[in-house]
Amino acid sequence: MDVTEALHARRCVRAFKPDPVSRQTVTEILEAAARTPSWADTQPWQLYVAGGETLERLRMAFLERTHRKVPGTPDLPTPKEWPPALKQRTAEMSAARIVADKGPPDNDAPRMSFLENNRRFFGAPAVVYLCMDRSLTPWSIFDMGAMAQSIMLAAQDQGVDSAPAVNLVVYPDLIRAELGIPDELMILMGVALGYRDPDDPGLSFRSPRRPLEESATLIDLV
Repeated sequence: MDVTEALHARRCVRAFKPDPVSRQTVTEILEAAARTPSWADTQPWQLYVAGGETLERLRMAFLERTHRKVPGTPDLPTPKEWPPALKQRTAEMSAARIVADKGPPDNDAPRMSFLENNRRFFGAPAVVYLCMDRSLTPWSIFDMGAMAQSIMLAAQDQGVDSAPAVNLVVYPDLIRAELGIPDELMILMGVALGYRDPDDPGLSFRSPRRPLEESATLIDLV
């Protein structure tokens, strides 16, 4: 699979089969992703990968807090507000997902089900947690985003599906305690890895992309 094929094939899978992703496959994915560029070759990422019983304990702990309506406190604060155009795209995507999942748009039940699915990590058999030192700046967060994309593309090349989601890291204290992540590391993002469930009704949904002329300006190119 070439890079263009991987970019078009990759999607955020929100329902995984329980089949495990082997240690060898995860290793090959991370070794390929290690070629990600970074500022002055700082390579600021520190990666933790959880699966098996460890991930199951985290899954249950996340769900328990969700049912108690405990607010999430991610290490990297989420935006308070989005510019109107971005907010509109998110609203349209959310409404389309509910329809694809065959849920009524005027009912809170599908939204709660969606949140619970996020908090159970979509049933993924493995999650990569991307961490970096707290002393670093947003420039290094750019490098971390590049690493997350590299992980997802390398996974696609291995036939492994993925889903990046802030809901995988909303309770960083639970992750830190379970995986032994030191306090000096921020837990920035999680990427779920696994194999998509072919029976997921949401597989019919693909979020649209803005036309290039709306998002890119090309000047003096021949």
